[in-house]
Amino acid sequence: MLRAIAAALSFVSWLVRRILFGPRRTPAVAPEPTLPGSFQSVATRAFGVGETDKPAQTTQDVSRPKKNRFRRLTLKYRVAIGGAVLGTGLLMLTFAFMMVYYTVVFPDPLALRVSGHAPLIRILARDGTVLAVRGAPHEYVPLDKMAKALPAAVVATEDRRFFDHYGVDPAGMLRAMFANMRAGRFAQGGSTLTQQLAKNLFLTQDRTMSRKIAELGLALWLEVRLTKSEILELYLNQVYFGSGAYGVEAASERYFNKPASELTIPQAAMIVGLLKAPSKYSPAASPGAARARARVVIAKMFEAGFISEAQETQALAQTLVFNEQKIEQTAADAGYVVDYVLDQLPAAISEDEQADLIVETTVDRKLQQRAQEIVADTLARKGEAYGATQAAMTLLDGSGGMRVMVGGRDYADSQFNRVIKGKRQPGSSFKPFIYLAALNKGMTPDTIINDAPISIGGWSPKNDDGKYAGPIPIRRAIAQSINTVAVRLNQAIGRGTAVDLAQRLGIKSELHDGPSLALGTSEVTLLEMAGAYAAFSNGGYPVTPHVITRITTSRGRVLYEYEPPQNARIPEADRIGALNDILNAAVDYGTGRRAALTDRPAAGKTGTTQDFRDAWFMGYTAQFAAGVWVGNDNGKSMNRATGGSLPAEIWRQVMRIADEGVPPLLLPGTVVANPQVEAATWGGLANRLPRVVEAPEILPWQRRPGVVPQPYTAVSASPVVPSASHPANSIGEDFIEKALATSQANDSHTAQAAAPGSPTPHSGASGFSNWW
Repeated sequence: MLRAIAAALSFVSWLVRRILFGPRRTPAVAPEPTLPGSFQSVATRAFGVGETDKPAQTTQDVSRPKKNRFRRLTLKYRVAIGGAVLGTGLLMLTFAFMMVYYTVVFPDPLALRVSGHAPLIRILARDGTVLAVRGAPHEYVPLDKMAKALPAAVVATEDRRFFDHYGVDPAGMLRAMFANMRAGRFAQGGSTLTQQLAKNLFLTQDRTMSRKIAELGLALWLEVRLTKSEILELYLNQVYFGSGAYGVEAASERYFNKPASELTIPQAAMIVGLLKAPSKYSPAASPGAARARARVVIAKMFEAGFISEAQETQALAQTLVFNEQKIEQTAADAGYVVDYVLDQLPAAISEDEQADLIVETTVDRKLQQRAQEIVADTLARKGEAYGATQAAMTLLDGSGGMRVMVGGRDYADSQFNRVIKGKRQPGSSFKPFIYLAALNKGMTPDTIINDAPISIGGWSPKNDDGKYAGPIPIRRAIAQSINTVAVRLNQAIGRGTAVDLAQRLGIKSELHDGPSLALGTSEVTLLEMAGAYAAFSNGGYPVTPHVITRITTSRGRVLYEYEPPQNARIPEADRIGALNDILNAAVDYGTGRRAALTDRPAAGKTGTTQDFRDAWFMGYTAQFAAGVWVGNDNGKSMNRATGGSLPAEIWRQVMRIADEGVPPLLLPGTVVANPQVEAATWGGLANRLPRVVEAPEILPWQRRPGVVPQPYTAVSASPVVPSASHPANSIGEDFIEKALATSQANDSHTAQAAAPGSPTPHSGASGFSNWW
């Protein structure tokens, strides 16, 4: 390979000189130009021109040399042609370098032709019930030992031009691009079988440009290293066919209880049909869908010329009978979390481990089931009216243990996990990081900030209704989700302060530190946000979201046990009580009031992004933190769906189930005012809020007659269990129903323009019109 690179360099150098300057002339004899030595043998074999049959060399009249035609061209054209040739040469060099690099870095693909036993993995919920059983023995089968219908079905459905391209199919990529543009969504993929094999063998599933470029390069490398038959053989032995079956042999045994060599045409078609969506077309989950998909594959085999019309008719007439007892089925509501568990298996678990594995998790079986039902039911009842097709939710305990993960509306329809992979702008649900940083700078919930127009570098954020209230307390500003106040606070705390705080609380995604950061214009995942809010719930201790607690073998050997990280409280933790105070206001009578609970204090924040593309509700009690996202995968705008509508309703329904049998606790760092005391502020409602109590000072509201002072309790200590009347001036079911019936107009949030240098805000504008 190194010799090839040297030869290519020599050839490019010679070709550029030849084009730009023509043949080298001497005063006497001008020999016929020849290729460099490295290419002479290639030319001899290709064209039959060798040392023995060179044309006779002739002498030229040096007094009147013939003019080279190329030299008659102007310099501009010579430079253009030379540049094109040079570019082609550099492309050849790059290709040669890639081939050498991949050969050194990656193992020989043929070395992966091995058989083995994948251990059965039994995944348990926190109560010991089984969520799923995954894994199966797999045998490597040579292509000539497979039923001929298998490779034919794969080529017919996945890559019709497989035998015509060199690993990358530009025509197929263009065809897929136009098909997706016409459909307005991702309807067709353009990857070849070779590209899919490269991804399965060597790359992650990340949807990034760098991964795609690497996939293209590796596909070309595989085509250089392997024959078409070897590529097809490796692919069929590596690809996933659902129900824990990797490779055609495991799939054949699992679904039909026979080896891959004995499969009939319809059976092979059914197995290959699973490649499009293993869960959706699984015989375990939907036998009818599996049979329908098999018929589509059979038709494609006939169209491609792999089977005759008689064979097609015969195959379509056969009835597929599945080997039901061998089909493993993950609980319908646990698909997303089971996939996440398998992805999180520690790297320390040896691939050579032969014993079956038992994986214990933090998942609450009953709550997981009910959460998936609530998400699906809410979208079924109200999704069409709001123009929302997808939703996701996760719920963590105070240590970061994952009790619930709902990655989408229906796992059978889409296995894309929106909790961990769907990066979206959080809108105003990001504001608590701004407010906590401001509270740490010495502000309090009652600090007055001016709600007035503001302009920063030509960017002028507005409130949802275009109105301004003037000087207002911070508590009211966050309850009403006032944008100008959040932007002012972000400017006041200093550049980088909120970003640093968010990252210390667990936000891993890149945050753009511009003025619009306060309005949530940087994309994050739902799991990141839930993990950060869990620190508000537990009193200021950052958590690491986790789902696996222990892994043991069937023989009892402990392979892994979760050890909670010793995370120190963040310096801002002394102000967590104040944050809990103002975020409770947002739930009790602000934009998140549809999430209010009747038996315990809750806190949270809504978020709605530009043109209603995303709706969030992030909230917590003293025991749990949870987040809900509602929207469309393609970013299509919804029909005025806000964070205070569907997300808040879903959050409240799930949280009520999570809190069943759990004693109500105060939010860390807060106490409750006596309900008999007349509120000093708006609407007569402030007296039911958990108000912050700080040891060094007596807040003004404590000096009012009739307020029963409560002893100071450090945030790190166990919260005091409130009385039966908690929260003060309790919110009844009638209040909740009234709030749920409130007009959508009272929850409208509008778009905000991004600041210069910041990403276009998807978000930002959570607000509450007609606040009482």
